[in-house]
Amino acid sequence: MLAEAEPARTAGQTAAEVWSVRGRALSLARPLLMGILNVTPDSFSDGGRFLHADAAVRRAVEMVEEGAGVIDVGGESTRPGAEPLPADAEVARVAPIVQLLARELDVPISVDTVKAEVAAAALDAGASIVNDVSGFRLDPRMAAVCAAAGAGVVLMHSRGEVADMATYAHADYGDVAGETIAELEACVERARAAGVPDDAIVVDPGIGFSKRSEHSLRLLAELPRLAALGYPVLIGVSRKRFVGEATGVAAPDARAVGSAAACAVGLMKGASIFRVHDVRVAREALDMAFAIRNATGAES
Repeated sequence: MLAEAEPARTAGQTAAEVWSVRGRALSLARPLLMGILNVTPDSFSDGGRFLHADAAVRRAVEMVEEGAGVIDVGGESTRPGAEPLPADAEVARVAPIVQLLARELDVPISVDTVKAEVAAAALDAGASIVNDVSGFRLDPRMAAVCAAAGAGVVLMHSRGEVADMATYAHADYGDVAGETIAELEACVERARAAGVPDDAIVVDPGIGFSKRSEHSLRLLAELPRLAALGYPVLIGVSRKRFVGEATGVAAPDARAVGSAAACAVGLMKGASIFRVHDVRVAREALDMAFAIRNATGAES
């Protein structure tokens, strides 16, 4: 029987500076970077580059050397129009890579999946975090799997199914920040009801998911409203369409500077975890933003 959930955080509470992931405490006193490792043939900006184990491990090691504190492994693309992947095929892509990385690296491994079967296999292989872009909406077993394993969880806001959550099919908002927060609160309650403790939960507004560019920009501007929930905030802005539309850079893999700028603004607005492709550029931008943010009271 699951233990009774702890009292929920109150609005306006300061977000924790530690994220508990399978008995490990990750410090959030400084910005934490989550390096993206897509072991897919069809992701929007790097599909096919890291399908093979040796390439995936090399890239993960490189990202840790550049400053990543978590590696996030994804086996199913959420790009617009992507075909849903059967759970057994996703497990076959993800679990062997997670096992290799857990042996090779000192940093925690995250699995990016909406399927409880995939999450369970990755956790068995050595993952410590489950990053669910559906916020536990799409698989009713996911919350219990994470709770039983003591996993850290990322609950991301989205609407719809995997095939259309990155489109504009559900991008209808009156108050995008308010509605995103309300829907994320429901995700948090789903996790807590299954026994996931507060200190294991991170929330993600789902920049670019079920949102037009103006929605993503507004969410970043109003990020303090989400941070006021008291849970650490993760943002995933890397190489996304709204960055290209704001900067005029068409190619996703050429959007590193714009993405890093969005990360820096996100830090100033209350985010503490940043999911990125271009780790070195983001690390430098966030180090600079962190230094400025913490310079209050310094002598001129």
